[in-house]
Amino acid sequence: MMRLKVPNGLLTSDHMRFFADTVGIYPADVGVIDITTRQNIQLRGIELQDMTELIDGLQMRGLSNVQSGMDNVRNLVGSPIAGIDPEELVDTRDIAKDIDAMITNDGKGNPKLANLPRKFNIAVSGSRDDFAYTSINDIGLRPCPNKESGEMGFNVIVGGYFSIKRVMESIPMDIWIKAEDAARFCEAVLLYFRDNGSRGDRQKARLIWLIEDMGMEGFRQAISDKYDEMFPKKKGGAAIPAQPEPWAVAAGTNTPTQPHKKRDILGVHSQKQEGLSWVGINVPAGRILPDEAMALADIADKYSQGEIRLTVEQNVIFPNVNNTKVSELLQEPLFNIGHYFIPKTDKDFPLSRGLVSCTGSQFCGVALIETKNRAIELSKRLEEELKVDMPVRIHWTGCPNSCGQAQVADIGLMGGPARVEKEIDGKVKKVAVEGVNIFLGGKVGEDPFLGEVYKKGVPADYKYLIPIMKDILKEKFGAMEK
Repeated sequence: MMRLKVPNGLLTSDHMRFFADTVGIYPADVGVIDITTRQNIQLRGIELQDMTELIDGLQMRGLSNVQSGMDNVRNLVGSPIAGIDPEELVDTRDIAKDIDAMITNDGKGNPKLANLPRKFNIAVSGSRDDFAYTSINDIGLRPCPNKESGEMGFNVIVGGYFSIKRVMESIPMDIWIKAEDAARFCEAVLLYFRDNGSRGDRQKARLIWLIEDMGMEGFRQAISDKYDEMFPKKKGGAAIPAQPEPWAVAAGTNTPTQPHKKRDILGVHSQKQEGLSWVGINVPAGRILPDEAMALADIADKYSQGEIRLTVEQNVIFPNVNNTKVSELLQEPLFNIGHYFIPKTDKDFPLSRGLVSCTGSQFCGVALIETKNRAIELSKRLEEELKVDMPVRIHWTGCPNSCGQAQVADIGLMGGPARVEKEIDGKVKKVAVEGVNIFLGGKVGEDPFLGEVYKKGVPADYKYLIPIMKDILKEKFGAMEK
């Protein structure tokens, strides 16, 4: 597998065709393209002798795989509708690219940031919806204007992560930075983490452990000092206290505004540019086959000037579609053969539309269960048997590392041990089988929180899992039998 760097999830039709050509030479069961939960691409089935040509091809197209794994900063996440969102506060595209360029030395490699104590995640949000999921990143930049000047910048949150031993939401750092200072601020944090983070127990080496050892006040002061040392001409720029969010209270009062409900960006939506729309496409569990990648590239050339965007929900956005062409796009064969789909209402495909899955045991040696194929099939079966009048986000992850982010979902399923009774040699015994632990109640957006364990050790076989999922959907989400 090769993991790329795709800052802000921005791709082109040329990229997609190159991915298809790259993996298409391998057997169909291994040569696939996966969209990840970091708005990124993983190319699977690659053989070692083909790596040189692949790396050269990526560089020719402005992409790379430099510092994309191990103890490095992973893909920079931003808003998938940056620059076209009518409710946008900050366009995250250039900011994400600038941070990535700082980290990777413009894709050439950056030795000073290539050996951090542990992997590191950074996300930049562009609106109140927080499509970037900043709350589960080591550094999250959440847009907020300066209360005095009105200049848009970011309140910083830090410390979010998932691991086998612990899960943690980000916590406020009580610092506001200008948008133009985002890359410099991140560099200061990364270098301080490099020099002071723990390199002992790898389960206690993420940024939050350093913050807790120092206390937030001590950590905040250390980062401010580091920033001033590195950028003396910007002295004090990283030390401004967090700014109040003006939407937190109604204008001229102390009354909180109505909560902001995170928007669903699948389907057809009007852009802030008159006469244009973006179209959000569901890609089941983020898995793209070579012929599908070619079709997506052709559609992008035909309707969105060759531009394709990825989401952390493992879906695809076509931006800048002329309104006169939307109906034609909706009729494209790829979206009308029962696999990829474009929802027309918020009740279409209520379980499949929010489906997210890690790669599972098919390609990951750490995963305890197969996830992607099982996730797609389970959602289809439940949609066939139940009437669900609201979207329900279901996330699958193959192990407690939670690459599939089970804890942020309405319903999360995490691979784990389970046992069932089975007759062996005339005796009924309990035997180990693939199973899941089920989480409920996660939320992303303006007021995020992590879900909690609802039930452990549920066998993953549909015979056991479907009845339990039906009960959850009926009790918690108002589902009814058809």
